[in-house]
Amino acid sequence: SLLFGDTIPSWKLRTQIATGIARGLVYLHDECSSQMIHCDIKPQNILLDDYYNARISDFGLAKLLQINQSRTLTNIRGTRGYVAPEWFRNTQITSKVDVYSFGVLLLEIICCRRHVEDADIGEGRNAILTDWAWDCFQERRLDALVENDFEVLEDRMELEKYVKIGIWCIQEDPSPRPTMRKVSHMLEGIVEVMIPPCPSPFFSTI
Repeated sequence: SLLFGDTIPSWKLRTQIATGIARGLVYLHDECSSQMIHCDIKPQNILLDDYYNARISDFGLAKLLQINQSRTLTNIRGTRGYVAPEWFRNTQITSKVDVYSFGVLLLEIICCRRHVEDADIGEGRNAILTDWAWDCFQERRLDALVENDFEVLEDRMELEKYVKIGIWCIQEDPSPRPTMRKVSHMLEGIVEVMIPPCPSPFFSTI
């Protein structure tokens, strides 16, 4: 409701929320006593307290991992639009499925628009946010992602950093996707963000 309302929240607040979600996922994946994959990261499952601190909620689809277990085989879980491609390949999944979902969510936080805009369906290349973000990054027109958001446009380097992180997270192949710990470090400026490859190389144009 905060992201998709009539008033766009400040860029500082949005980056604070994104960083908080990333830290929460680091805890789930690496730090809690029973490591788990959330399996359903999306805006509706992120709650904010009175100080806008992010809290991950709704663990109904979460998958607990045993000690020394990093991957598991399970039926497809999650919400359309946020589900990592490997769910559809009947292979073992890892915590990288949460990384993919976070990447979609991060792009939504950057742009303050939903992953799929009903009004845009059939109207061209900006209907699907992940595809549009890659196009804008590749064509060096990131301003189109945050049109009229002048606060963000004043710091284009920071905007580019966040978009690059989002693209790293939505790589179709889970191998190049960073861990949530690395994502958190990239968001906080601890780790340099390199230029990401095309997220769907098998479907890129020649």
